Order: sequence, then structure tokens, then C-alpha cells
Amino acid sequence: MNRKNLRKAGRPPKIDPTVFRCSVNFNASEQIQLQAMHEKSGVESMSAFIKLLIFGKPFKVFYVDENSRIFIDRLSDLNAQYRTIGVAYDQTVKTLRENFTEKKAVSAVKSLVEATRELVAVSHKIVELAARFDREWLQQHNR
Repeated sequence: MNRKNLRKAGRPPKIDPTVFRCSVNFNASEQIQLQAMHEKSGVESMSAFIKLLIFGKPFKVFYVDENSRIFIDRLSDLNAQYRTIGVAYDQTVKTLRENFTEKKAVSAVKSLVEATRELVAVSHKIVELAARFDREWLQQHNR
């Protein structure tokens, strides 16, 4: 019996292994340009990026504007704060029901409802600003 067939340890062999390698030489400016293109492409390895370029396969390039990144981060922070407010709201209502009379709880809940209405108004303004930001950003980058 062949000893190789009995042992099943290790990584399974690839169906179509990559065995052919090519070499390309670049000067300094070409290398910088290639690295910049690679970073913009988002492809993980340089060899995969070069294969995509040579064989003409499509890939996406994402441009990240620093201002839009900051804007998106702040919106994410606001969403996290809304979740925190929602949890605190639920806990407050539960505590009011358990520890106060119905009359006091109703008056406290009324003030909570008013604060919630203000929060909703601010949320609508945020959504309008985000939509305006998208429109202006798209106009700026689609020229």
C-alpha cells in the first residue's frame, strides 16, 4: 500500500494551483502610481489587483471623503444615543409605575412624552440635513 494515501493530514490540494509566476519591473514613479491604484481599489493583495488589471475584470474603487466620514460617524453616534435614550425611557416608565401613584406617574410621563416629541423633531431635521448632504455630495462628485 502507498503510504501517501493513508495519511490525510494537512491542507487539501488545490484543484487548479497557481504555479506560473511573472515578473514586472517598475521605476520609482510607476511603483508609487501602482501602489496608489492598489490602495484605491480595496483589493487585499497586490497580485490579485494586478490580475484584475491584466485580465480586465471589473473592480470597484471607493473614494472616502474625510468630511463625509466624519458626518457618518456622528450620525452613528446619534443612533447609539437614541438607543440609550430609548432604554432609559423604558426603565423610567417602569420605575414610575412601580414606585409612584398613578397621578404622579401620569404627570411625569407627560413630560417624558414632550421631551420625546422634541427628540423626534430633531431627528426629522437630522434626516433632512443628511438628505441635503447626500444631494450636494452626489452633485459634487458626479461632475
